[in-house]
Amino acid sequence: MREKRIDAYILKSADFAVPILNHLRELVHFACPDVEEKIKWGMPFFDYQGEGLCNMASFKQHCAFGFWKAALMKDKTLVENAKSETAMGHLGKITTLKDLPSDAILVRYLKEAMKLNEAGIKLEKKKPTKPKEVKAPEYFLKELKKNKAAQPIFDAFSPSNKKEYVMWIIDAKTEEPRKSRMHTAIAWMAEGKPRNWKYMKK
Repeated sequence: MREKRIDAYILKSADFAVPILNHLRELVHFACPDVEEKIKWGMPFFDYQGEGLCNMASFKQHCAFGFWKAALMKDKTLVENAKSETAMGHLGKITTLKDLPSDAILVRYLKEAMKLNEAGIKLEKKKPTKPKEVKAPEYFLKELKKNKAAQPIFDAFSPSNKKEYVMWIIDAKTEEPRKSRMHTAIAWMAEGKPRNWKYMKK
């Protein structure tokens, strides 16, 4: 089934992009007759057996084409491009049909991507990275220790809450504002307040 929203997407694209998008779309259907067309995140996507296969997009001055599981494919260029996801996609900036690999190569890529879906091979989910803790300056820690109410609050704060206070203090350009911020921060922490408590919904 052809998705009408993809027809509309192509028609609204820049003149240079229309033949490129049409060509890529036809190749996808040629290589994978059972492909399912969708619009996701505002761009054309092609699913196969319930999973992403590839996608394409047009921009003001170039088009992009990518494979959902490029990181698992054999071609080194695709794998490298998958590591640094950009608006250029996995085939680089496409401004004319000549920028595309040959039809035979593209069909080979598509067939390989299809086999990954048929085998049920999944992309590894990226583990969420923990926010890095900002090292608090000694002068701040020394003052903090003097306040028995603020110290445990600061210790129990999340890394992001700690960072907000520390960055606010160390970003002061001169000594006086720095001291003022530090004393204000400690007073707020003694009351259990995060740095941006004024903007939090009650």
